[in-house]
Amino acid sequence: MRAAVINLRCGGDIAANLETAAHYIRAAHADGAKLIATPENTLLMQPGSKKLFAAIQPETDTQGVKFFSALSKELEVDLLIGSMAIKLSERQAANRSFLFGPDGEIKARYDKIHMFDVTINETETWQESANYQAGDTPVIAETGGFNLGMSICYDLRFANLYKYYARAGAHIMSIPSAFTTVTGKAHWKALLRARAIETSAYVLAPAQGGLHEGGRATWGRSMIVDPWGEVIAVLDHDDPGFVCADISITKLLDIRGRIPAWGQETPLVDP
Repeated sequence: MRAAVINLRCGGDIAANLETAAHYIRAAHADGAKLIATPENTLLMQPGSKKLFAAIQPETDTQGVKFFSALSKELEVDLLIGSMAIKLSERQAANRSFLFGPDGEIKARYDKIHMFDVTINETETWQESANYQAGDTPVIAETGGFNLGMSICYDLRFANLYKYYARAGAHIMSIPSAFTTVTGKAHWKALLRARAIETSAYVLAPAQGGLHEGGRATWGRSMIVDPWGEVIAVLDHDDPGFVCADISITKLLDIRGRIPAWGQETPLVDP
């Protein structure tokens, strides 16, 4: 199957964000992709709680859900929208990833489990849990004969989620993200390769990149990593764009058969 990952640079204008995302989704489809993935926050990158909650809606009223449903049906592709902010109440949202099928129906939803509550340095602090409710359920969905384990951004740092997915039958890990420039430069590639190697799975990692409204800066560098840990496709910059790669379940099963560490677990014993 041919897969694509997309770099975006979203802001607070939902209509503009959807138009840009659709442009690159169509371009990836024209390049033969049957599974196309966009980053976290595809709907909008909106600074501040007041502006965020003024812009978002419950899932049934979210413009992006209807928009991407129609687009996936038109193109007859599996379309992974990395995440959209979905209003749950006046003070809480879900950071929710959607997988739309070629018929336009939602195949799967995943709410980000691990909240990005961190202090990166003296000037950059994030508290995602102030606005978002954490999910609690891993989700696996089928796409083109592969099983896809869904995750979002900060989940990447929690290896047990991906080990669970691999043991549950996942062949692909989707990790749509909006990594900061600081953490992206230091950890993005290393963590993606580690997750692929640990699980002998493909990793699809579309990313936000560049300077956004409100001064937030993200790393970009969308990439696809194979089950051997090799980066087989990468946008080595933070500008909008897309890149494709062919993924093979035969190659994946061969690697898993030769080095079965992904399915083994050694019980730990206290000294």
